[in-house]
Amino acid sequence: MDILELAKIAKDAVEDKKGEDIKVLDLRGISNITDFFIIASGNNPNQLRAMADMVEEKLFKAGLKLHHSEGYTGGIWILLDFGNIIVHLFNKEQRDFYSLDRVWGDAKEIE
Repeated sequence: MDILELAKIAKDAVEDKKGEDIKVLDLRGISNITDFFIIASGNNPNQLRAMADMVEEKLFKAGLKLHHSEGYTGGIWILLDFGNIIVHLFNKEQRDFYSLDRVWGDAKEIE
């Protein structure tokens, strides 16, 4: 399975838990950190944790293991690092504040 398919699996996992304003940004050729960012918003810490759990479960089943995570206990910004895919799950205030969508505005958005 290629990395784009895996990114779409992660996006679908976020959608399954009612994530909002989901964006998949293709960073290939722009960043040497990762190939894809998935950025989404949730309404409360429990929803953000549920989205994180679903992404980890679906990607693990697809053969991709989580390298590192941050923010799970705080539940306002959860970062999941799968190497070639990094998932950012924010509450709305933190997403507006950090504005990763704008910072990586030159990245192509994948539907």
